[in-house]
Amino acid sequence: AIDEYKPLDATTNPSLILAAAQMPAYQELVDDAVAYGRKLGGSEEEQIKNASDKLFVLFGAEILKRIPGRVSTEVDARLSFDKEGMIQRARRLIDLYKEAGIGKDRILIKLSSTWEGIQAGKVLEAEYGIHCNMTLLFSFAQAVACAEAGVTLISPFVGRILDWYVANGDKKAYEPSEDPGVKSVTKIYNYYKKFGYKTIVMGASFRNTGEIKALTGCDYLTISPKLLAELSKEYVKLTPTLSVKEAQACELEKIHLDEKAFRWHHNEDQMAVEKLSDGIRKFAADAIKLERMLKVDVISCCLLS
Repeated sequence: AIDEYKPLDATTNPSLILAAAQMPAYQELVDDAVAYGRKLGGSEEEQIKNASDKLFVLFGAEILKRIPGRVSTEVDARLSFDKEGMIQRARRLIDLYKEAGIGKDRILIKLSSTWEGIQAGKVLEAEYGIHCNMTLLFSFAQAVACAEAGVTLISPFVGRILDWYVANGDKKAYEPSEDPGVKSVTKIYNYYKKFGYKTIVMGASFRNTGEIKALTGCDYLTISPKLLAELSKEYVKLTPTLSVKEAQACELEKIHLDEKAFRWHHNEDQMAVEKLSDGIRKFAADAIKLERMLKVDVISCCLLS
């Protein structure tokens, strides 16, 4: 898909890595990751953790051979409420990329947009020059805190917001301009541009091409191969719906969020609270499945040796 659509950047997450790791075409990467974990030694748990990190980097390295920009690599979702743990894991991933001959300028470290994750991103950016992509972002409070933290990029989710409103409300279909996910990203984009934040807004998690077209003009969009295929069949001229000029003219007030204010404002958004926790649980579950798969390979290697 990357070869066909030639994107500038690409992203990974635990669910995507788990799916790819089960494909025969990528068994060699899994074997290399397991061998790396065994080489470092330590307990079985340490070997599996090291193998998992290595596998994420191996997939990232393969992707970077095919794109001119950056790849996003995600820190274990189970560290979502552990600021120091996320910082250490992020630095470890960057070190693994360095060992592979890849500089940190080509990597975006993905962190959950919890308060702890956002503060970890602030430290990584300011103290280590590590670029961060804040994921699982559903609320305006999360977006404001990310901007104030000075992270490189945010990935506000569109489709998962729509999913929640469809599941929890009476309305089951929305026009693109009224899609709650589209409206969320539009507000974030306008806020960032109005107040001059440098953080890149990258709309993510789309359910249909209507959502994508409704966010034309956004800094970046991350789009699945399926929806790219649908878009490639359309021959229509798109007029940007988002622009810096319009954003600067919109009526939004600048706010500041310390930890207490962040937690309150985020907590007031039921959708965001539920989708953030659900996203963390699902990514964590897939990370555990991946580790179980690697554990089988580690044990097999031990038995063979």
